[in-house]
Amino acid sequence: MHRRAPGVPPGEAEGAELRGGERTRPQVATPDDDVPVIAALRTGRALVTRFPSPLTFDPRPGRGIRVYRVESRLRSIGETARASGLSVSALRFYDGAGVFAPAVVDPRSGYRWYADEQLPDARLLARLRRVGMPLAGITRVLTGTPAEARAELDAHVRRLEDGLSDARRELSAVRAALDSREFPVPQTRLTVPADRLAAALDAVRFAAPSDASVPAVAGIFLDAEDGVLHLVATDRYRLAVADCPAVLDGPAVSALLPTALTDAARALLADAEEAELVLDGEQFTVRAAGRELSGERVEHDFPDYRRLVRLEPTHRLTLTADQLRSMLAATEPSVVTRSQDGVDFPVAPLTATAADALPGTDPAELLVHVNRDFLLEAVGGADQLVLELTGPIAPLAIRFPAREDTFSLLMPTRR
Repeated sequence: MHRRAPGVPPGEAEGAELRGGERTRPQVATPDDDVPVIAALRTGRALVTRFPSPLTFDPRPGRGIRVYRVESRLRSIGETARASGLSVSALRFYDGAGVFAPAVVDPRSGYRWYADEQLPDARLLARLRRVGMPLAGITRVLTGTPAEARAELDAHVRRLEDGLSDARRELSAVRAALDSREFPVPQTRLTVPADRLAAALDAVRFAAPSDASVPAVAGIFLDAEDGVLHLVATDRYRLAVADCPAVLDGPAVSALLPTALTDAARALLADAEEAELVLDGEQFTVRAAGRELSGERVEHDFPDYRRLVRLEPTHRLTLTADQLRSMLAATEPSVVTRSQDGVDFPVAPLTATAADALPGTDPAELLVHVNRDFLLEAVGGADQLVLELTGPIAPLAIRFPAREDTFSLLMPTRR
């Protein structure tokens, strides 16, 4: 019968044995040149690890056997938690996730023991955890080269800054909504080049839904900030974004406009040099070449598209539109029925090889399945393409070197 020492927290006492009222711990034996292999022996109930002297300490995190010098002192999981700033449950989690493994695991009790040499990485892991770095990023920092680790840190700082910008934008919208209960909302006036606005509307129109069954995406979303107007459309299966320069007079503003209204506004831009867009409460007005059109915005919150457009790809393919069409024509597509509406559509596979992997990412081959018709529609009449892949269940990004202010995302599908 195992007993826990009085006053010892469960996280520290797990797997420890009592002898004369004191806990025992694994002891590393002195090197024995007669021992040809690593052997885990038991003296009483304590684990003893013996190994030949040429073996050295491997400090890298990960799963599997790690060999340590005889002078390494082993710490219990509770001691390691206190010394590193990680909780016992966090240490167990990172071991299970293959991110940070203990030096020794008792095969009978499953109790984890950590070496002194692991403390620097454990403390580093605690810092990365506090700033919310994802598991994949933590692994790259701990196991990658110094250059790869620095690149991962820089990428995470950008994610945090983007998140802070999003939070500020949302809180500004909340503040404006609260203010509108007391004071009239000031109008915002945008002046944009008519040809650039027309091109942006054309670039996103294909992704707008054909009906208003989902009101939150039933139209084209205008998101205006100082110097730029973002136009976004999505039918939930694909998303398109296009930007055009804009002079902003008034507070930053966003609005979802009905597709019929934006189509009419697009027709108004013909032969115009400049267009003026006015958002005044629920009312939207466009003026161009002496013509004017007005309508009401859709009173629904558009999805947060910014989170999707910040995906960090692992593979990048550069090719022409003709090459892509040839690739798709050479592959017999499978037909999938969409569960939401019962529509059948062809599915095409896209494969990225190790040669397409970006520096600092997993060079393994990556396979993504997408709606073939949607992919061809997104390509349109473009010449050069850049396809960015992040994972088999992450959106496929389609970019155009000749139009850096325009791109689209295509949601993956199952075969």
